[in-house]
Amino acid sequence: MTDTRRRVKVYTLNEDRQWDDRGTGHVSSGYVERLKGTSLLVRAESDGSLLLESKINPNTAYQKQQDTLIVWSEAENYDLALSFQEKAGCDEIWEKICQVQGKDPSVDITQDVVDESEEERFDDMSSPGLELPPCELNRLEDLAELVASSLPSPLRREKLALAVENEGYIRKLLEMFRVCEDLENREGLHHLYEIIKGIFLLNRTALFEVMFSEECIMDVIGCLEFDPALAQPRRHREFLTKTARFKEVIPISDPELRQKIHQTYRVQYIQDMVLPTPSVFEENMLSTLHSFIFFNKVEIVGMLQDDEKFLTDLFAQLTDEATDDDKRHELVNFLKEFCAFSQTLQPQNRDAFFKTLSNMGILPALEVILGMDDVQVRGAATDIFSYLVEYNPSMVREFVMQESQQNDDDILLINLIIEHMICDTDPELGGAVQLMGLLRTLVDPENMLATANKTEKTEFLSFFYKHCMHVLSAPLLANTTDDKPSKGSVCVCVCVCVHVCAGFVNPTLTLMHKYFMLPSAFLLFSDDFQTSQLLALILELLTFCVEHHTYHIKNYIINKDILRRVLVLTASRHAFLALCALRFMRRIIGLKDEFYNRYIMRNFLFEPVIKAFLNNGSRYNLMNSAIIEMFEYVRVEDVKSLTAHIVENYWKALEDVDYVQTFKGLKLRYEQQRERQDNPKLDSMRSILRNHRFRRDARTLEDEEEMWFNTDEDDLEDGEAVVPPSDKMKSEEDLMEPISKFMERKKLKDTDDKDVLGKSSLSGRQNPSFKLSFSGSTKTSLSSPPSSASLNPGSPGSPGSPGSGARSSPSTTTVTTKGGLVGLVDYPDDDDDEDEEEEEDGESKEDPLPPSKKSKLSS
Repeated sequence: MTDTRRRVKVYTLNEDRQWDDRGTGHVSSGYVERLKGTSLLVRAESDGSLLLESKINPNTAYQKQQDTLIVWSEAENYDLALSFQEKAGCDEIWEKICQVQGKDPSVDITQDVVDESEEERFDDMSSPGLELPPCELNRLEDLAELVASSLPSPLRREKLALAVENEGYIRKLLEMFRVCEDLENREGLHHLYEIIKGIFLLNRTALFEVMFSEECIMDVIGCLEFDPALAQPRRHREFLTKTARFKEVIPISDPELRQKIHQTYRVQYIQDMVLPTPSVFEENMLSTLHSFIFFNKVEIVGMLQDDEKFLTDLFAQLTDEATDDDKRHELVNFLKEFCAFSQTLQPQNRDAFFKTLSNMGILPALEVILGMDDVQVRGAATDIFSYLVEYNPSMVREFVMQESQQNDDDILLINLIIEHMICDTDPELGGAVQLMGLLRTLVDPENMLATANKTEKTEFLSFFYKHCMHVLSAPLLANTTDDKPSKGSVCVCVCVCVHVCAGFVNPTLTLMHKYFMLPSAFLLFSDDFQTSQLLALILELLTFCVEHHTYHIKNYIINKDILRRVLVLTASRHAFLALCALRFMRRIIGLKDEFYNRYIMRNFLFEPVIKAFLNNGSRYNLMNSAIIEMFEYVRVEDVKSLTAHIVENYWKALEDVDYVQTFKGLKLRYEQQRERQDNPKLDSMRSILRNHRFRRDARTLEDEEEMWFNTDEDDLEDGEAVVPPSDKMKSEEDLMEPISKFMERKKLKDTDDKDVLGKSSLSGRQNPSFKLSFSGSTKTSLSSPPSSASLNPGSPGSPGSPGSGARSSPSTTTVTTKGGLVGLVDYPDDDDDEDEEEEEDGESKEDPLPPSKKSKLSS
């Protein structure tokens, strides 16, 4: 039977820092003559082939994890792992590794157990530290082993770094490298690769300064070309000297600055391309290299920022019309990289950096660049603009507001940004998405400042809605002129400028410019995918404005009838665009603003939503859920005006929807509203019941009582009377039983004599009647326009007005008594009413009630 204790899986770590499975086999340990030491051997269980042969190096750090895993790193940046099927097998191999290294098997990491006190005792005795072998060709192997054995221990690593630094060993090694390369001594070059790589892992700034100096850095890169794991050496030096070219777009007069730029580029190349991917044990050993590059960039930005002549020439050439396109392209790319370097600065230094660029005129320069035809130049300018907006949006807002006082809307910087968003030729609209994010940052009130002298929010939003909003909404208006989005037959004209030739202005383009209020451009779109994506982006920004702006966006939507145009897009064949339109309306309804509600009702803007709902049919999708959620919100939040509008105009189309209770719940809400309007006494009784003097103590209303008050009317059906609890807080069953008996007797009495319950007055007053039911309201069909009588649902006397429908209903029943009692039970509203009740009781003695009613009321 196969021994499962030694069954393992072999894993190696790839360049993407992911573990690759190399196969399953059985592990053993033994002496290997070729490797001259005890080694780990893994043979495949399928064919017996050798999967792993690894010498147990006394200085290699082995790590035991999770009882069944052993991880280590080979000298050639080759990370390995053995995953055991059983814990017993893992323990056996771990004991063998610890035996070879002289460690206690109870540890989990072999090289972490260092007798620090012993080394410190040696240090206290003024130990001379590590002694490096002579830098000779026949001693390179010894030096490579010394470097590899020193890396796991922090103290030995420190001693090695001091020895290399004090003896000037790096320059000696580089001289040896040139000798080996001339002799084509491949073995010596491989040893030098290991040595130089180990020196990098010493993580010492003083060593980096020597290695990255002008006279040494190319030889250091040369040493790292001869990786023993590669059959052929890399050609990094050839790339850096022949392929990579340094372009000086503006002459740099400072030689120190030029040298610093060369050094930073080469060190960045070493980090990204030359050095192998750090292993799990080396990933924290290159932090000083990162810091070296970081501080170099900070120094470069500072030196360029202090060179006023350089920056002046840069912006002068950027805005000069005589500058050729290639030159301008290089200038813009340099400025983009310059701004990218600034991200390494501390906040205080970065603030000074952008203030310097602002004083030099970076925003006017960007305005010129964004107006050019070169797509690559505009893309780089957009990236620069994004740096400015993300760091200091107030600076950009201040510039565009000052600019509006001198220039026309056509050439405003923010309008150029909007036009580039609209005219993005990328099928995926990558640039448009980036620009929309920048616009969103600019119009976000959360990052606007408020000072004692001015309010940036008020000033900028007034500017934006006056000078820019019509540009942003132009594609939306152009695409929704009909009842549905324009199809492919519509001419697609993007950014056709109004041309003036010999004093003649094209009248057609001028009219289009005036109609759509576009700054020297008009846009018409078809309902294709790219256009729908653009409209979705615009709707996303408008939805953001609805949520975060107040009267500015409200006035714009109502005055320009924006919501009606947006709802045209619910008929789009692209579901994501139709959902964007629904989301826009949902945000408006969510504000519960009566100005918006009256606008929606006046223009019957639920009609396209309900059409989309009906056209969607029985499909259960996002469209269906989004529309139902919108109506459910109106019901749950009890938006009375919208509830009445929906039921009075669209109930006929919605009454058959029974798979959700939303629409029936809306109808119930509407009926409750009508009942309260027709019976004002109900509201007064509800207010009385909530008055503290009718409670047993001063504590707040209990949750159960609150639920009763909120839900008692929901359970009522047509024909039932509303009877609140008495001042003695009787239970509902005790109250309803005598009332139900009274109603039965009343119905029997009505069949014999319909005139018994006539109107009567008491003390010359007309008592209000108590309505028991009401009729349905007039319904408007979706397929036909609403009748003139229903144009104003709330007008008195109209079929849909609250009150007229109920009063004219033949099924309405009123309950009064000959004695003048109001309703079934009369609850006084206040102390004055109590006095009146006493007077009424006195008068009722003169005109007593019939015995049957008297007994019921007394019960």
